[in-house]
Amino acid sequence: MHFNDVIGQQALKQQLTHMIQQNRLSHALLFLGKEGVGALPLAIAFAQYICCENNPLQTNKKKEAPAAASLFGEEPAIATNTDPASFTEACGICSSCTKAAQLVHPDIHFSYPTVTLKSGDKPISTNFITQWRKFIAAQPYGNVYDWLQEINTENKQGNITAEECNDIIRKMSLKSFESAYKILIMWMPEMLGKNGNKLLKLIEEPPPDTLFILVAENDALILPTILSRTQLVKVPLLQPADIQQALVTQQHLPLHTAKQIASICEGNYHEALQQLQHADDNWETMLKEWLNATVRFNAAAQVKWIDETAKIGREKQKQFLKYFTHILEQSIRYSANPTLLSEHTSDSIISFAQKFNKMCDATQLEAIAQMLSEAAYYIERNANAKMLFHALTIRLYHIITNKSLILIQ
Repeated sequence: MHFNDVIGQQALKQQLTHMIQQNRLSHALLFLGKEGVGALPLAIAFAQYICCENNPLQTNKKKEAPAAASLFGEEPAIATNTDPASFTEACGICSSCTKAAQLVHPDIHFSYPTVTLKSGDKPISTNFITQWRKFIAAQPYGNVYDWLQEINTENKQGNITAEECNDIIRKMSLKSFESAYKILIMWMPEMLGKNGNKLLKLIEEPPPDTLFILVAENDALILPTILSRTQLVKVPLLQPADIQQALVTQQHLPLHTAKQIASICEGNYHEALQQLQHADDNWETMLKEWLNATVRFNAAAQVKWIDETAKIGREKQKQFLKYFTHILEQSIRYSANPTLLSEHTSDSIISFAQKFNKMCDATQLEAIAQMLSEAAYYIERNANAKMLFHALTIRLYHIITNKSLILIQ
C-alpha cells in the first residue's frame, strides 16, 4: 500500500517521511486516530515505505553491513536514489514493495484481535492471515466489527491473547530476512488487556532495527505501561474535501452526492461508505414527513410514519438519526455564525438548517440532539422500534411547540 492510496492526511505523511529522512524514527510508534480516519492504511503504507529497496534507509543499512564476497566478483547492487529528501513514496516495483502490497513481506508482521473458534484452541493472528489479507484488500477502512464479521465470530468478543504475545516475542527475536527493519503492526492494542505486560520488555528494549507500530482508536483503553513506551502519532479526522474526492474517484459517485455524504460523515471514511449504502434513501423527505406529522399533531400521519420507519431495519434507523443529528449540528453552527458552515455542506442541508432555526432556539436544538443520541443507543440494544419512535414523536412535539408551530415545507 502506497501513501497515495491513503485518503488525505498529507501533513502526517510528510511528518512520517521526515522521520526517516532526518533519522528520528522511534522504535515504537502509536498511531492514534478515530475510526475511519485511515490510521491502519497509513501504518501499512509507512511499513512498505520503510522496507522499500529504493529507500535510502535500506541503502545506508546495506552500506553499514559487511558485504558478502561474490562468487563471480560482481559488486553488490546499490540503489541509485541515495538522497533521503527526494524519497517521499515507496517505489512500488521492487521485490519488497510487491510483497508488502500483498501483505506477504517476511519482515512485516501483523497482530490483531482474534477469537476462539473451537474449544481448546489458542488462537494467534497467523491462523487468520488469509482472512486478514482479504479484509485489508476489501475494507482497509473497516472497523473491528467488520473484521470480526469477516472471520465469522458469531458475536464472540475479539481479543489479543497471551499466546499471541508469545508468538510476537518469538517472531521479533528473529533476524530480518530481507529488510533493514523487522516491523510489527498491531491493530487495536486496546484489546490486549493484561496480556500486554508480556510485551513490555520487548517494546522497551527491542532487538536492533526493530519497529513496533501500534494502531489504536482509544488510548484510554491501552495499558499505561505500554502507552508510556511509545511515541504518539495523532491521526486527525479527514477533511470533507478529501472524503468527497475519494468518493468521486474510488466509488464513482456524482459530485453532488459525494458532497452531501462528505458533509455528514464527520471526517470518518468508514461512515461515508456506510452512508453510501443508503445513498438512495431520501432522509430529507422522511424527516420532513415526521416533522409535519409531529408539529401538526396529525395522529394518523404519525402512526403511518412510525409503522413505516419501524420496518426499515436498525441500520437505516441509525443512519436516519445520524442525518437528523447532523442537521441539528448545522443549525446550531448557523445560529452562532453562518460562516461556520463548511463550504462542503450541501445546499439542501443549509436550507434545512435555516428553517430549523426558525422553529427552535439553541436550547431546543440541543435537547433534540440529546434525545436522538439516546434513541441511537437504544436501537443498538434492540429496543422495540414502534415504541421507541412513538416516544420520540411525543417528546419532539413538546420540545418544538414550546417555541413555535412553524412547519418545514
